[in-house]
Amino acid sequence: MLDALLHLAIFFLQTFIVVVAILIITAGIVALLSKTKSKPQLSIRKINQFYEKMAEAIQEEILSKKERKKLAKEKKQALKNKDQMPVSKKRIFVINFDGDLKAKNVDTLREEISAILMVAKTTDEIVLRLESSGGVVHGYGLAASQLQRIKNNAIPLTIAVDKIAASGGYMMACVADRLLAAPFAIIGSIGVLAQLPNFHRVLKKNDIEFEQITAGEYKRTLSLFGENTRDGRKKFQEEINEAHELFKSFVKQHRPQVEIDAIATGEYWFAKKAKELNMVDELITSDAYLLNAAKQHDIYEIKYKKKKSPLDRLSLFTQSSIQTVLNNLKKTSNDSTYL
Repeated sequence: MLDALLHLAIFFLQTFIVVVAILIITAGIVALLSKTKSKPQLSIRKINQFYEKMAEAIQEEILSKKERKKLAKEKKQALKNKDQMPVSKKRIFVINFDGDLKAKNVDTLREEISAILMVAKTTDEIVLRLESSGGVVHGYGLAASQLQRIKNNAIPLTIAVDKIAASGGYMMACVADRLLAAPFAIIGSIGVLAQLPNFHRVLKKNDIEFEQITAGEYKRTLSLFGENTRDGRKKFQEEINEAHELFKSFVKQHRPQVEIDAIATGEYWFAKKAKELNMVDELITSDAYLLNAAKQHDIYEIKYKKKKSPLDRLSLFTQSSIQTVLNNLKKTSNDSTYL
């Protein structure tokens, strides 16, 4: 038994030395790569070509050899006629926004809009496929402001909602010149919510004191651990009401056709009902809209992503390596328990 414990102690010591060595080497490499910056990467996909390839794949299977030959001849003639009569087609730029509570993708949205505005003309169109149930006021306020940049440049903005645009999501959606929604998409929730637990009674019951020092009467209106006051609750409610009024004013500014007091109750509706309330303009999926538009327009999907630097990749590798060592340690420890 003593020998087994001695061997186990030696093993732990050796493993500890290996881990420390890995960390020291990693720190050195990190220091060398610290000046390396990650580079942005813009992905551009022509959706027309994507649709055409899908159609060709199906035709390859369902048409006879004679029919395929005839179709190829017709396409060749169509391309020839197109070359002889050059026509500048309207361009549609497609971007996507999948929102979370913190509106983390607003930085990506910002870069995509900036890239498009550098080349887009007033004869073009920007389509945003939007999905969001809302989140923090300042995050979605910034996202809506990014969309306003498109409007300020007089470029038509169409927003398509397939699943949900609620609360902050609808704040973004209402900026559109044209708002589309799938019939069962969830629309609305024009309201403001704030909630937090309070542990004051638990602390008091267990004779635990909580100290909070502030400067400014309303620096902290409600507290997690302190005793909340009537004045604090009143002030907090005033702040919530102010945010709600700003929200209502923003929606009314961009969709003057709505009865704002009737829809700003915090409720949500399916798109079919939302259309009756003038909250959306047309019931259609984004796929149907783009597929139809592809017949006459060139459609480009724009995606911005930040390319991982060597430092980022090294960090992920290091985390993986250390986790593997720790897992092995845990396994060895568990096995040794039964020696």
